[in-house]
Amino acid sequence: MAVIENAKVTVVGAGAVGSATAYAMLIRGSARQVVLYDIDRARVEAEAIDLAHGAMFLGAGTVTGTSEIDRTAHSHVIVVTAGAAQRPGQTRLALIETNARIFRTMIPQLVEASPHAIVIVVTNPCDVLTMLAVEQTGIDPARLFASGCVLDTSRLRWAIAQRAGVDARSVHAHIAGEHGDSQVPLWSTATIGPVPLAEWDPAFGDDELDRIAQGVRTAAYAIIEGKGATNYAIGLAGTRVAEAVLRDENAILPVSTVLQNIHSIDGVALSVPSIVGSAGAVPLAGARFSEREQQQLEASARTLAETAARVRAAL
Repeated sequence: MAVIENAKVTVVGAGAVGSATAYAMLIRGSARQVVLYDIDRARVEAEAIDLAHGAMFLGAGTVTGTSEIDRTAHSHVIVVTAGAAQRPGQTRLALIETNARIFRTMIPQLVEASPHAIVIVVTNPCDVLTMLAVEQTGIDPARLFASGCVLDTSRLRWAIAQRAGVDARSVHAHIAGEHGDSQVPLWSTATIGPVPLAEWDPAFGDDELDRIAQGVRTAAYAIIEGKGATNYAIGLAGTRVAEAVLRDENAILPVSTVLQNIHSIDGVALSVPSIVGSAGAVPLAGARFSEREQQQLEASARTLAETAARVRAAL
């Protein structure tokens, strides 16, 4: 595959996350054409016009707002942010039935309009919604996956960098598992530059690592309590994943795909380090986990599988 020229990206949902994603794509020059799609015509057109009024300060990209799904046709990448928003104190998994019903109708329509697109699910709970969407459409799991723990990983690297006094881009660590409460920090392979985290001076104690992990796990709750939604960082995270596809980067990112006998997990979508390029996302089968991390990953998979089973029964 190759870099996609004159790329068209559809961002589904003109709420806080969708609008932030479209904004990030425009200011980063991620795509030549950004289509913002939402069933609320007045809202989506207003958001697109507001973004378009900054054309003087951007590159050659354009933005269009529409409530007509036909205008999303022939997209190269579709970033799905539409759905009910997480309320203060509510877990991501508690959103599932409402958003699963939305997805059951919406995702097949989007795939029909753009059958060759790579679909990136941002809507929460993104792991379970990805599992259900793959089942409903029959699409190759490499081409329909979730942003997963990309944002959690950014939060983790920021927290480590703050403590170590280095640039966050010099921290190499990942969050795996659910984009939610059962996520797994991969401490065993974390490094700061070339230095294993366990060897950093001054040392990170176990209690400190637990506090960092807890801070990452609960970050969204604190932000939602304070301002009602998370939007800027997840908009950047979704944009970063889309760029890896559009530029055929083969970047290693912890996105969430439906795993097929990878890391002892089958048929469940959760995040593991994966290669992301123009053909989609492929999990790294050779990624290493400690014995404890593997156990935590399998426990996360069981949580997600149980949730998906309940939703299938309710729909």
